Amino acid sequence: MFSWLKTLSKFIMYQKPQPAPSVFESGIEDRPLEEGEKSKAKSKAKSKAKSKSKAKSKSKSKSKAGGNGGSDTDSNDSGQGNQDQHQLRDSEQNNRKNGSRKRNSRRGKPRNAAIQKKYSDKVAENQDIDQILNQKVELSYRLEENKQVLEKLFRVPENKDAVFRSLSIGTEPPAQAMLVFIDGITNAQVQNLAVLQPLMLLSGARDIRQNRKGDTPAEAGVFLQGQECPRLGPGNGENKETAVYKDFFDRVKQAVLPNNQVAEGRTYDQVVYDVLNGNSALFIEGYNQALLLETKGWHFRSVSPPQVEAVIRGPQEAFTEMLRVNTSLVRKIIHRSSLVTEFIKVGYNAPMQCAVMYVADLANPDLVKEVKRRLESIRADQTYETGLAEQMIEDNPLHMVPQVLTTERPDRVAASLLDGKVAVLMDGNPFVMIMPCTFFNLMQSPEDAYVRWPFGAFMRLIRYAGLFLALLLPAHYVAIVAYHQEFIPTDLLMAITGAREKVPFPSIVEVLIMEAAFELIREAGVRIPGTIGTTLGIVGALILGQAAVAANIVSPILIIVVAVTALGSFAIPNYSFSLSIRLLRFVYILFASLSGLLGILVGVFIHVGVMSTVKSFGVPFLAPAAPVTRKGRDYFMRGPVWQQETRPDYLDPLKTKRQPQFSRGWLNDGDDKGGAER
Repeated sequence: MFSWLKTLSKFIMYQKPQPAPSVFESGIEDRPLEEGEKSKAKSKAKSKAKSKSKAKSKSKSKSKAGGNGGSDTDSNDSGQGNQDQHQLRDSEQNNRKNGSRKRNSRRGKPRNAAIQKKYSDKVAENQDIDQILNQKVELSYRLEENKQVLEKLFRVPENKDAVFRSLSIGTEPPAQAMLVFIDGITNAQVQNLAVLQPLMLLSGARDIRQNRKGDTPAEAGVFLQGQECPRLGPGNGENKETAVYKDFFDRVKQAVLPNNQVAEGRTYDQVVYDVLNGNSALFIEGYNQALLLETKGWHFRSVSPPQVEAVIRGPQEAFTEMLRVNTSLVRKIIHRSSLVTEFIKVGYNAPMQCAVMYVADLANPDLVKEVKRRLESIRADQTYETGLAEQMIEDNPLHMVPQVLTTERPDRVAASLLDGKVAVLMDGNPFVMIMPCTFFNLMQSPEDAYVRWPFGAFMRLIRYAGLFLALLLPAHYVAIVAYHQEFIPTDLLMAITGAREKVPFPSIVEVLIMEAAFELIREAGVRIPGTIGTTLGIVGALILGQAAVAANIVSPILIIVVAVTALGSFAIPNYSFSLSIRLLRFVYILFASLSGLLGILVGVFIHVGVMSTVKSFGVPFLAPAAPVTRKGRDYFMRGPVWQQETRPDYLDPLKTKRQPQFSRGWLNDGDDKGGAER
């Protein structure tokens, strides 16, 4: 009779949804307990309840007991309790000092243990693979054993990218070989013409030791028919008439393969690393070595103009995602034999190839050693971007100022290398890190050197003015309107007061509203692709500003203040430094709202004091201003290029002289000793 009410209640009343069937469920602690686990949980709960009941009964008996003895025992118990509390507090403070890693590890122990127990076979296999790679296990003489180990390392047959190409080298008798590579990151044409074709079509080679008994394949040698056999000296124990290349492996490496780069690998770790970087590994039966052949075929974009650092006058080239292309762009500018490029593996589980470039006769060896030490000590998984590596190697990661200079322009990297600095390039990233970095480096642009020195000095003054406006203009507006009205001329004060008459908010609130709105517009304009972002930024700022003034939310003078502040932040050439200025602007606004100009001065004092303690690879961030070092013509202002005779002394370069005192030789009028500059 009431069946229709039941059916209606099913649709009206809330019911817990049934989960869809799935093999994987994240969060083991949320899964239903099994029968064995349920019994364990119940027994634990019962034991806890019994212990609580016993503690309550003991406390009641102690409270009933009277007399001095009871007071003594109570005092002793209280003293012990206080000691226990102090010990607990000390242990908690130590845990806090050590960080949240121990707490997180304790929380994650049961979950990780359950996962490892469920997938014990997979965990054991991964541990075997890590042991092979970490312990630098050497290759085997047997080709089939090498194939089995590499298939295990590359997770074949699940992994379809790894290719194992078996082949026979065209000798008499044929020699078995195997080529290992990753499909998609190698050049198939180079493999066919420079590897497979010379090996498989080597029909003119024969083994002259095949009739000798007891020779292993590694002891046999080959030479080409019609080619004179090289003769060895009488002290080598070989017959002059039958002397051949000692090793067939060296013969293949030196005379058969026409690759431009060929290296030898003796461990599985080295082979795996090269194969993952686009090379091909050649294994030959009977040898515990592998030939690592240069067959990279990465797809990459061509060299294009810079996208972030706009170029007005200078080279219209920017770095790409190819490491070798980037190093060639730097060598295209610096034609110097002392320019050194060292390759380092950065990272732990997914190591990335990293290039450290420096000029050996200019850069301080201690600086180069420190840069390489920090890069090699990184044990993180994700280091595929310069921003991630920068956060791992900077001296003071808690400070807001950037301590590593990043650029996408090869000309700026070349100029820094010639000053004695070190550049770090990462594979797959178009930005290059330059270290050490100072405050004045962040405010400089390469265009300053490409124009005449008065214009370069004027542009730097404009940038410093933009830095001051972006950092302190909104704070000064809040301080003057709220505390220091006497600083404003009477007519301007009356105009500002009349404009703010209908605004219901204090100055600090309207400044925060407009600054937050502008930051939101700027972030939205960056994230929206194409020209729509620029249009949205312009139109959104105009519409929001006009609507806010019409609605009496903000005053018209504040729109001007926010617009000038935004223009000042755009004038800062370094993006990371601009982000720190945008964030510190809100701190100065807070100081101004609390104490006016006094709060701003306190904030500037603290800010400069903190920056003076920051170092970038041992170099003070405010050098050469604090500490004061040798004066130069290219720090705060841009001086004439012919007067920039020395390199920055805070780098301690091996050569301090950049150019002679009289660099314009045409002014000497034939005098070998040189004359005075005009």
